[in-house]
Amino acid sequence: MIESLLPAEVAAVDTTVDRTDVTLFPGEEAQIARAVETRRREYTTARWCARRAMAALGQEAVPVLPGLRGAPQWAPGLVGSITHCAGYRGAALARADEIAALGIDAEPNQPLPEGILESIALPQERSWVHRLLRTLPQVRWDRLLFSMKESVYKSYFPLTGHTLEFEDALLTVDAERGTFRAALLNDPAARPGSARRVLTGRFSATHGVILSAIAVPAVRHAELAHTTAGAPLSV
Repeated sequence: MIESLLPAEVAAVDTTVDRTDVTLFPGEEAQIARAVETRRREYTTARWCARRAMAALGQEAVPVLPGLRGAPQWAPGLVGSITHCAGYRGAALARADEIAALGIDAEPNQPLPEGILESIALPQERSWVHRLLRTLPQVRWDRLLFSMKESVYKSYFPLTGHTLEFEDALLTVDAERGTFRAALLNDPAARPGSARRVLTGRFSATHGVILSAIAVPAVRHAELAHTTAGAPLSV
C-alpha cells in the first residue's frame, strides 16, 4: 500500500497482519519489556517491516531504536520512517545519497476525536476539510490532515534537527491527484532571506486506512543551501 506513494528509490514494506516469528535485538526487546500485548505486536511487526526494507536495500539487519525526541535511529547512510495504527504496520527506507528524509504516517479512516481538528488545523485548512467532508465523505479528511502533518514533522526533524508545531505548516490538497503541499510558515532551520520551504507528498485512503508519505530528494535538499529569496522551493 505505502509503496505506491513513494519513489522507486525507497524500499517500502507494510502489512495488515501482525508477525509472530520476529526475534528482536536486545535493545529493542528492552524498549517493550513491560509493554502490553497490543503495543508489543505493533512494535515487533513494524521492526519486521524495517528489516525487510533493509534487506531490499542490501543492508544487514540492525536494531531500530528511538533517538532524540523518539525518532527512529537508522544505520549510517540510511534514512527512514516507521508507522503503525490499528490493522496496519509499515516502514520505508532509502539511501541518504538519494533521499534526504522520509516521513510516512498511517491512521484509521475514522473521524478525529472531538476538538482535535480545531487544535491542529489553521483556518484555511479547516475550510477545505469541511468542504471535502461534504463532497467526498468516504475519506475522513480531518484525519487525513492529521496524518499529513505527522508526515511533515517526521520528515522535517531528521532533515533539519528542528521541530515544528501544528500551526507551522499550512497544508493544501489535490483530492483528485492524491497529493498535498505543506508550506512552512515558520521554518526554524531556514537561512535568512531564503525562500519558503514547501514539502510535497502523496496520500491514499483504502481498506480502512489513511496513508500519507513525503520523500525529500537528496538533490533538492542540497539545492536549498544555495537558494535565496524568490520563488518558493519545493522539496
